[in-house]
Amino acid sequence: QVQLVESGGGFVQSGESLRLSCSASGTIYTINKMGWFRQAPGKQRELLATISSGGYTYYVDSVKGRFTISANSAKNTVYLQMESLKAEDAGVYYCNAWIVNKWAEPQREYWGRGTEVTVAS
Repeated sequence: QVQLVESGGGFVQSGESLRLSCSASGTIYTINKMGWFRQAPGKQRELLATISSGGYTYYVDSVKGRFTISANSAKNTVYLQMESLKAEDAGVYYCNAWIVNKWAEPQREYWGRGTEVTVAS
């Protein structure tokens, strides 16, 4: 019912920046929350940042001050601006969203397929 498509990943040098985007499409009544997760090689997927429909944001300590999450509700799109990238920021970045498909239905969780970020030290 809903597709999340990430873009913006790539190869950068340590200290450089990248901006990730994730657009949601399909049967959407409202999006309650969107966020970004990262999975590094050999590690579990970890939460990085979230943004609620009311604009409230959350960041894990490791990215505070370097990453900024934002959203364009009219476009059902969430962004992750990443500054001062480090080698340990490398991994596959996944978009996550809690979406109500139709009025009075419970929210459902959706995931994108991921976009890879490589950071050369």
